[in-house]
Amino acid sequence: MRPSLRRSLRRLWALEKFGYSLRVFIALAGAMGLCWYFGRQTMVIPLFLGVIASALAETDDSWLGRLGALAVTLVCFAVAAAAVQALFPYPWLFAIGLALSTFALVMLGALGERYGTIASATVILSIYGMIAADQRGTDSQTWLDTLLLLAGAAWYGLLSVLWNALFSHQPVQQSLARVYRELGQYFRLKSALLEPVRQLDVEARRLELARQNGRVVGALNIAKETLLSRLGHGRPGATINAYLKLYFLAQDLHERVSSSHYPYQALAEAFFHSDVLFRCQRLLRLQASACGELAEAIQLDQPFRYSEENGMALADLDASLEHLRAQQNPAWRDLLRSLRALSGNLANVQRQLASAGNLETLAGEQDSALFDRQPQSLRDAVERIRQQLTPTSLIFRHALRMSLALLCGYAVLHAIHPDQGYWVLLTTVFVCQPNYGATRIKLVQRISGTALGLLAGWALFDLFPHPQVQALFAVVAGVVFFATRATRYTLATAAITLLVLFCFNQVGDGYGLFWPRLFDTLLGSLIAAAAVFLILPDWQGRRLNQVFANTLSSNAAYLRQIMQQYETGKRDDLAYRLARRNAHNADAALSATLANMLLEPGHFRKEAETGFRFLTLSHTLLGYLSALGAHRESLQDDASDSLLDEAAARLAAALDELAEALRLQRPVDLNRDDEETLARRLEDAPEEMDDGHRLVQTQLGLICRQLGPLRSMASHLIRRAPGQPA
Repeated sequence: MRPSLRRSLRRLWALEKFGYSLRVFIALAGAMGLCWYFGRQTMVIPLFLGVIASALAETDDSWLGRLGALAVTLVCFAVAAAAVQALFPYPWLFAIGLALSTFALVMLGALGERYGTIASATVILSIYGMIAADQRGTDSQTWLDTLLLLAGAAWYGLLSVLWNALFSHQPVQQSLARVYRELGQYFRLKSALLEPVRQLDVEARRLELARQNGRVVGALNIAKETLLSRLGHGRPGATINAYLKLYFLAQDLHERVSSSHYPYQALAEAFFHSDVLFRCQRLLRLQASACGELAEAIQLDQPFRYSEENGMALADLDASLEHLRAQQNPAWRDLLRSLRALSGNLANVQRQLASAGNLETLAGEQDSALFDRQPQSLRDAVERIRQQLTPTSLIFRHALRMSLALLCGYAVLHAIHPDQGYWVLLTTVFVCQPNYGATRIKLVQRISGTALGLLAGWALFDLFPHPQVQALFAVVAGVVFFATRATRYTLATAAITLLVLFCFNQVGDGYGLFWPRLFDTLLGSLIAAAAVFLILPDWQGRRLNQVFANTLSSNAAYLRQIMQQYETGKRDDLAYRLARRNAHNADAALSATLANMLLEPGHFRKEAETGFRFLTLSHTLLGYLSALGAHRESLQDDASDSLLDEAAARLAAALDELAEALRLQRPVDLNRDDEETLARRLEDAPEEMDDGHRLVQTQLGLICRQLGPLRSMASHLIRRAPGQPA
């Protein structure tokens, strides 16, 4: 085999969607082949629907965990399918069972993503059972279709277990590669902030950086769950231990690159005629490229070599700093200290990236535990669900909305008796999302994808009338659906529409499905949109105060953990990493909330500008905290220690106080003379102070200066809140 072909095949194998798509292809092709071999094309539809439901229920896990999840999934599927067949002849009982079971299944999402995915797939399979019952009636053939649904689900599930047993480490490689790709993009966007250009739109670039931070946080969370599922209860093996080192390295790099040592515009103004910021920018861009190269090396399971060009760029930066220092300009004294801290941080990033090529040189974590957010007992699971049984809970609202939407759809079916009417319920399940913005996007994609699929099906029916060719198209369409459903839902909907058309054409007249499919899609989408708009609507602007408050309180907890480490020395223990991750998760949640708000009707997004300003301030605050975290070390005793302890305690308390005011919609003091006095004390550092204490004092001063703008934004939001007195 030629090297170029070998490389191409290796890249194809390393793609995240390739393994998933190949499993779906084997499952669908095997089911189709079995039906053609025995001449039982009527078995195609239930087998395919079972495979689809099982694939939708799949979550990443070890092979043993996947086997347990498969057992739970099949039990849920069997109970749901049996309940559908038993209650189908009794519409009133069926309607009550549909509403209650949907509510209960959606509430399982409170236990975690894995349980929510299985519950969602169970609802979908129960609707597949309704479609089978509607097609066949309530005779013995319907029970056979139910067994075939379960057989298709079991077939794909066993295939998934076998795949996870053979290639258990591939998902870890892919998730870590995604982390480093997103980190590389964060490095690149961060370098844009260091561009020494006058009147640079810093706010817009900080906003884009905050959005990218959300993507990095999401990738880190996925990687953590992937690693956690493979750690087990014993000591991790050599391979998993290496991946753990790469994960912790990514966390540390994230903290370092998100650090802010000084307002960048002040540096740009002071050093406008120097090349020092260009040197910083170039080094960051080279490190961004190195992150991308490391991502590719991890994904392809190849050695990583750090480019020597990065070392030369760091040497050039040091030379530029030395030139500025030699000029002895008194106005630059404090700014040069911040530049030295920035340079030292970049040098540490340099050393860490260079060590990624030889994992043996990476220091083992003092505490390599990962925090498991899954329920640890039945009592814990019940308590989590109980806590969510309140109208203020987003999960409760979605569960109530989904159950009432399906109940409404079922009533409409019995009122107008449309052809293939149970596709209405299926459309409602797929379109109805937890918030208005996501539902709006899904609605447009579902309708346009269905129309596209019907047009393509009409053409392909005429061009390829042979049943065996259409059977092949059905398998390919199923693969395309699963390969694109998370990223290109319009194409995925077109593909699943084609699969349905070709499968029905195997046993009857596929042409008769065209208009019912389009009508049912429109009707189901309308019901989903009405449910999200009318039933306990979750308008993002109404909970902005809670999201803001969570961001501030998470930053306060992060600050306390950082300052503890300046007393005891750097130690990345679980408590510190959890506080850091919670702060970044809160920042990412705020970014996602504002993105959803932009998709809502105009009246409900009037606070969007305030929200984005707050996001910029919050992310800047997180940058100052990250700089403190990046330079953690045990400080020697100094006269300034009492000031640092006092300042850290007061700043954390101020953040918590502001968070509490936002939660309770209490008025906020805009002018705090004590905070202004504290900021001046922190900024007035004596010349003889050592660099370690000076850095901490400078960063605390920058944090203190952020409190005023944060109070202003919080006060504006509280004044505009519904029901707040003028």
